[in-house]
Amino acid sequence: MDTLTAMTLALGCYAVLDDLRRGAISNWVNLAAIVGGLLYHSIQHGWLGLAMAAAGAVLGFAIFLALYCMGGLGGGDVKLMAAFGALLGPLGILTAAVLASAIGGLMAAASLMLRRHRKAIPYGPAIVLGAWLALWAGR
Repeated sequence: MDTLTAMTLALGCYAVLDDLRRGAISNWVNLAAIVGGLLYHSIQHGWLGLAMAAAGAVLGFAIFLALYCMGGLGGGDVKLMAAFGALLGPLGILTAAVLASAIGGLMAAASLMLRRHRKAIPYGPAIVLGAWLALWAGR
């Protein structure tokens, strides 16, 4: 397993556990993953790698920012997308966003079918699964 895969898996595992346990995703883990993604890609690919990781982080943040502003997602979810964006880059985070949206929709439908009405469905697991699938698809 390479370093990027290990970082992506570690971030995902922690984020899911944190989201299910506390209903939130810690800022420090998202920030650490953003810094880790920027460093990893700059070491591997120089300035171009740094630029792509930064673009992925900004794009990941921007994709779900509108949903956050409408009250559909928590701030930790938006920052988690930025963290995965730094790791996966712009194309990877776009793929992850599409997959996470589909998975999240399925989770919401299942919650309605099971009549488990909650204020909010933890969206971290959908984001993580979408990011992991995007990483796998990009390999």
